[in-house]
Amino acid sequence: MPRRVSFSEPTKPQSEQMNGPTKATSIKTTAPKCRVTIQRPPATSISTIDNPGLPRGNAAISADKPHGDADWLKRYGEYTPLQQHILFWDRDHDGQIYPWDTYRGFRELGFNILFSILAMLIINLNFSYPTRLAHSFIPDPFFRVYVDSIYKAKHGSDSGTYDSEGRFVPQSFENLFAMYDRDGDGALTFWEVGRLMHGHRCAVDPFGWFAALFEWGTTWLLIQREGRIEKEDLRGVYDGSLFWKVREERLSGSGWKQGFGLGGDGFIGPVKVF
Repeated sequence: MPRRVSFSEPTKPQSEQMNGPTKATSIKTTAPKCRVTIQRPPATSISTIDNPGLPRGNAAISADKPHGDADWLKRYGEYTPLQQHILFWDRDHDGQIYPWDTYRGFRELGFNILFSILAMLIINLNFSYPTRLAHSFIPDPFFRVYVDSIYKAKHGSDSGTYDSEGRFVPQSFENLFAMYDRDGDGALTFWEVGRLMHGHRCAVDPFGWFAALFEWGTTWLLIQREGRIEKEDLRGVYDGSLFWKVREERLSGSGWKQGFGLGGDGFIGPVKVF
């Protein structure tokens, strides 16, 4: 009888079965008839990460930090990276982020009153109902965002670094820099971030375009240093650990010397103006 072959069992090409092992051909990541595949090369050599395309359920990792932050994982390892990203605003750990939680969190990050109100309106008005759907079809009267179902608020035209369940995809994170960090300095300039947003736009997705603009714009205002977003800082945004660092720096009295505080903590960029 013929031997049963499992779909999970690798099989050799017919040429190898007949003629013995041959030298493996390299994987092609470009197509001559599609210029964008040449202009935006994916990260192809990530030797420090095992299975970089496999989404991580509780850690945001990078080639420079392949195991993430051990202390952070001890504290929040039971949450997905997308949940970790928003826990800064769930200060009482009740799994619900009220509009005033959003406002207070942005104020603690150094944003001024007007921007914090704007962020509160954008976030709670738009993301409350999608996360509410895991609990009820009835809209939440308090416009709360639910931490356990934040994956339902994932939108289009994003970077793809979170998957649809809120896990972190290392390959997608590394691709951001392989594709858009033109000078290879491990950081993204203002114009490189603009090209990144343009490159990830989905067709007929105005909500996703606006959401991406707000998210990347806010990230730029918070963490840019000398006109660049550094890779490790961005990783800290994805798992939320950097938000706590910003808060600690501000409470220490020295202020957060990155980004543009917009007057919220007396700094405009790295310069304290009042």
